[in-house]
Amino acid sequence: MSPFQISLVIILYFIGLYIISWFTSRNANTHTFFTANRKSPWYLVAFGMIGASLSGVTFISVPGEVGNSAFAYFQFVLGNLVGYWLVASILLSLYYRLNLVSIYTYLGQRFGVYGYKTGAFFFILSKLVGAAFRFYLVALVLQVAFFDALGIPFSLTVFISMALIWIYTQRAGIKTIVWTDTLQTLFLVSAVIFTIVSISRALDLDASELATTIINHPSAQIFNWDWAAGNNFFKQFFAGIFMTIAMVGLDQDMMQKNLTCKTKKESQKNMLVFSALFVATVFLFLCLGVLLYVYANNQHIPIPLNTDNLYPNLAINELGIGVTIAFLLGIISAAYSSADSALTALTTSFCFDFLGFKKEGHNCKTVTRKIVHISFSILVAAVVIIFHAMNNESVVMAVFKAAGYTYGPLLGLFVFGMYTNRVVNDFYIPFIALLAPILSWLITENSEKLLFGYKFGFEVLILNAGLMWLGLRVLPKKKSQMS
Repeated sequence: MSPFQISLVIILYFIGLYIISWFTSRNANTHTFFTANRKSPWYLVAFGMIGASLSGVTFISVPGEVGNSAFAYFQFVLGNLVGYWLVASILLSLYYRLNLVSIYTYLGQRFGVYGYKTGAFFFILSKLVGAAFRFYLVALVLQVAFFDALGIPFSLTVFISMALIWIYTQRAGIKTIVWTDTLQTLFLVSAVIFTIVSISRALDLDASELATTIINHPSAQIFNWDWAAGNNFFKQFFAGIFMTIAMVGLDQDMMQKNLTCKTKKESQKNMLVFSALFVATVFLFLCLGVLLYVYANNQHIPIPLNTDNLYPNLAINELGIGVTIAFLLGIISAAYSSADSALTALTTSFCFDFLGFKKEGHNCKTVTRKIVHISFSILVAAVVIIFHAMNNESVVMAVFKAAGYTYGPLLGLFVFGMYTNRVVNDFYIPFIALLAPILSWLITENSEKLLFGYKFGFEVLILNAGLMWLGLRVLPKKKSQMS
């Protein structure tokens, strides 16, 4: 594609986003920014959440990772499915019953101010790291594939991108995102389907032959029963359950969308429908991964050492202008569908959890909210640039590895709060929350020596949360509770 064609596609894409933003921001106020006035259609939220959940990590890394670990990632996704059901039945009921805007308000009610601030802090840390990881991947692909040709440096690409996000989300916030996520999900999923169709035509495969090619390919193996392996089924499955509870149910970003639905019943319906669509879409990405390797081998195209580059290389250089345009729209959608909602969630948490916004009467806080929103835009951009200077592994692995350490204390806090009646001295909670990830890292680094060859994978989250729970269990009770 020429620089002019690239620019045209990007401009048209953003025109679409800004049209949506204009319609959704009419009569918007600060309450609209945080809650969308609790009027979002549940089916719109369900479809839009696919793009926000998958993001650039799935769009690029998952197809490439098929060559390294086959369909083993699907074991994790099956755990995700169960996790979504638990979030719908347990956590959404809690949040709607308490009528929360920031979900970490619950921790203040259950533990006190130190527990509350600790939970909110670990969310902000987790979301900053996760959003930066996800945005880094797609920004890098856009840079190498398109923006280098325009002479735009990577740092400028990142800051311009974050500025564009701030512009279309700064007025209506989560209300705009619910609608833009729908458009972005449509582009993201369409790009994958279009690529699969193009490869099948290039290889002269009908629908039956296409299915047979995927099923019979060595990389289509899903289950691994080796107990010591990092991608053992039970490790992946249970890690998928708890990772979903932590990264969705305990994440202000994902829950804020759900809490814009009118009622708890509609929100739960949204989550159940979304979970089925999510599993089907990830399976589609894995099938694409097989076909990318089949096509590359058939055409004698070298497989890149970094498998994250496989899909971009083929889409841009080998599969024609139609796939290139579809890929460009898909990767831009992947970038913005996760980054825009992350910024809104970070702004919401900071305003409510650290600046003391209340559900009622916060329209006067508009200026403060805008300053926080733009500050987080700059901060995320800065973290992306730092990650660009030090990254050297598959981003899909890096995201979940980081999440295991940063979401673990959150998961431990919520589980302890919801399933015990013990009232602890919450002054010590921040120290336990720092100690649990450190101990988890020490254990995982030495697990093969200490645990007869056992190697931790994504289930480090469970270990981390368990250590947090144990730490809370041994804390002294508050003085008012001691006899």
